[in-house]
Amino acid sequence: MDRAAGAFSFPFRPGARRAWLIGITLLILLPLGVVPLLGYTVAVTRSAAADPQAGPPPWSPLSRLLADGFLVALLIGVLTAPFLLLAATLVPPLTGLLGAVGDPFLRAGLAWVVAAAVAALPWGILLLVLMPPATARFATSGSLRDLLDLPAAVGTVRRRFPTWNLVVVAIVTAWAIGLSGVGLALVGVIPGALYALLVSAHATATLADA
Repeated sequence: MDRAAGAFSFPFRPGARRAWLIGITLLILLPLGVVPLLGYTVAVTRSAAADPQAGPPPWSPLSRLLADGFLVALLIGVLTAPFLLLAATLVPPLTGLLGAVGDPFLRAGLAWVVAAAVAALPWGILLLVLMPPATARFATSGSLRDLLDLPAAVGTVRRRFPTWNLVVVAIVTAWAIGLSGVGLALVGVIPGALYALLVSAHATATLADA
């Protein structure tokens, strides 16, 4: 409980200035910055698993950040693809159901919004079940096998459901704060997104000893 709760103050610990400077730059450069950003979240999880009280780790070695980030991005892409297909499949029938909307462009846009909303819920649940335990195992071992061993990730959730639940609550809360609360406070969505990434990565380390 203390480790998951401590994740919310992690982005403001001593030494965080460089993490913020580089992280915000990479977010501005999305999608180009997604691989090093994901690699850094793995580094944060690894560092937090070794020392929960430590501040944000350095952005090095770059080669490992890129390699880890690429593998995590690839897994997320594979897990996301079926839901993109689901959304695309739902668009034509939804477009027909929205026939009362006269403007074809608006009708197609609304169909995509509804389809994305339908696909987003199971997609989000799947990522929350699989990615935190898989990332925690991968961060500590450095083994691709641990990242791809999705049955083991499900097993971690079953064995340590209360801990996983706290981690998920921390992740969801961090994103809610980052994308809404921080944005409404006029700090900006980009810093809010980085805050959420850092908190999520630190909270994920709670599962590293599973």
